[in-house]
Amino acid sequence: MATGDHGAAEAVTLEESVVGETKQEAHVADDYSPPSHSMEREKTNMEADEKASPMTPDGEEPTDEDKRHLRKVGEKLPVSAFLIAFVELCERFTYYGMGGLFQNYIQRPFDGSQGRGALGMGHQSATGLNLFFQLWAYVSPIIGAIIADQYLGKYVTILVFCVVYIVGLLILLLTSLPVSLAHGAGLGGFIAAAIIIGLGTGGIKSNIAPLIADQYKRRRMEVKTLPTGERVIIDPGVTIQRIYMIFYLCINCGSLSLLATPYMERDVGFWSAYLLCLLIFLCGLTVLLLGKKFYVVRPPEGSVITNAFRAIWMMIRYRSLDAPKPSYQERLGNAQVMKWDDHFVDELKRALIACKVFCFYPVYWVVYGQFSNNFVSQAGDMRGHGIPNDLMQNWDPIAIIVFVPIMDRILYPFLRKMKIRFPPINRITLGFWIGSLAMAYAAIVQHLIYSSGPCYKDPLCSASEDSSGTAQGNNVHIAIQTPAYMLIGISEIFASVTGLEYAYTKAPPSMKSFVQSIYLLTTACGSAIGMALVSVSVDPKIIWMFVGLSCASFVAGALFWFCFHHLNDREDELNEL
Repeated sequence: MATGDHGAAEAVTLEESVVGETKQEAHVADDYSPPSHSMEREKTNMEADEKASPMTPDGEEPTDEDKRHLRKVGEKLPVSAFLIAFVELCERFTYYGMGGLFQNYIQRPFDGSQGRGALGMGHQSATGLNLFFQLWAYVSPIIGAIIADQYLGKYVTILVFCVVYIVGLLILLLTSLPVSLAHGAGLGGFIAAAIIIGLGTGGIKSNIAPLIADQYKRRRMEVKTLPTGERVIIDPGVTIQRIYMIFYLCINCGSLSLLATPYMERDVGFWSAYLLCLLIFLCGLTVLLLGKKFYVVRPPEGSVITNAFRAIWMMIRYRSLDAPKPSYQERLGNAQVMKWDDHFVDELKRALIACKVFCFYPVYWVVYGQFSNNFVSQAGDMRGHGIPNDLMQNWDPIAIIVFVPIMDRILYPFLRKMKIRFPPINRITLGFWIGSLAMAYAAIVQHLIYSSGPCYKDPLCSASEDSSGTAQGNNVHIAIQTPAYMLIGISEIFASVTGLEYAYTKAPPSMKSFVQSIYLLTTACGSAIGMALVSVSVDPKIIWMFVGLSCASFVAGALFWFCFHHLNDREDELNEL
């Protein structure tokens, strides 16, 4: 777990964390459930452990022997963490509720009536502009991180970028009105809105993920004896893992906005869906403002990021990771005064380890990005049977909402109870491989589409048009896509959630927003790769793109594990730096 704030504010006493036996039982929730064997057997085991080594007193940090034999548990989450999670839910409701419509908004022509289209730019242009929006939305977190870490702090930065976000939503809403589309304001308005909303998204995302983890104060492991007699380790890493599981659960509850907005798009118009997104975003902003008194708000750390870049330059110049340390320079006889100490350099080295781990993520994000663009177009190539083609995206968050509680409440506690390690590097690798399965399944679906009439490899030909002249696609039911979306959702639980957790726990306390933004930047890299693949995002080439992404994700997962599995053995060491 990362070291907390400097000074007295960092210390968390036993009284602050655990007040009374009754409250302690609430703190540990399901993780503190009694073991299945009898109390007598537990007592015998404890006596054997005592003879093997002296018992660590309650409230003390665990020894290496304790870490090998005692179960690790988490604590109850603070109320402020749930408030911030709700704010993120509202922001993601807005982001996915509008962004999930962009493919149709750009691809299909405006027909002057119900919202079946707007800009009429075709499949390739729609995919390209959609990926541009995603790329910009995940590059801009760098800006938000620098402002937060160096000038305003996370909370104030989030407020500022919320205002930016609202301006972009207003532009999108006004230019999507039928009168605006009829007068040609749609394209210019969309591009302006995409740039402004992308900037607002980035400023929020780079700061809200570390802000929610900041609400949890404990920074060191501690031994505790439960009322049942079982001795356990209160592990901040377990609690942080739970925080990000709940955080991601709220993200995907918010993304269920796509259960409503596609119908609003189809039956009323795009503008109605964008208006709903704006109203929900304002609800989140209200909670953010009213809940301020509950939040742990850390001040900015000054010139930390610029110091970090200076230190990295010294590492490159001297070809040593320890070169920026004042002690190292003293040994070389250099009398220059550093603006940092040796511990700052140790923290920076740990942050660089996290950033190095992220280098394979762009491949995963290319896979993940398919569900909001090419999967939507693929659904449009099939018979919808009354289901809008962009409604199918909801199977991704539904899978996450179903499986996150299973992982958090059943699988992970069971593995910890059985002393089976499932460290971050292994979880991320599994995420890559499940993403590979999703792409393989998408390729099979595409093959079924091309094998079906009436249009075969040209799914939206005139032969599939109904009496109103609307192309209905080939004779494959749209529901066959469901497993592809669900596999991507499950892969996110392992790859994306663990990435958020890793970015927080391995980042220096003063650079958490910045390291989070580096993690988010890998998403932008994935969008850039996706833009390079736009030329093959057409019939009948797209099937080979899915096959290629499946192979790439599997190989990337294997290489990721080969390069970084040794970090699993250093997990506790890195968390406690």
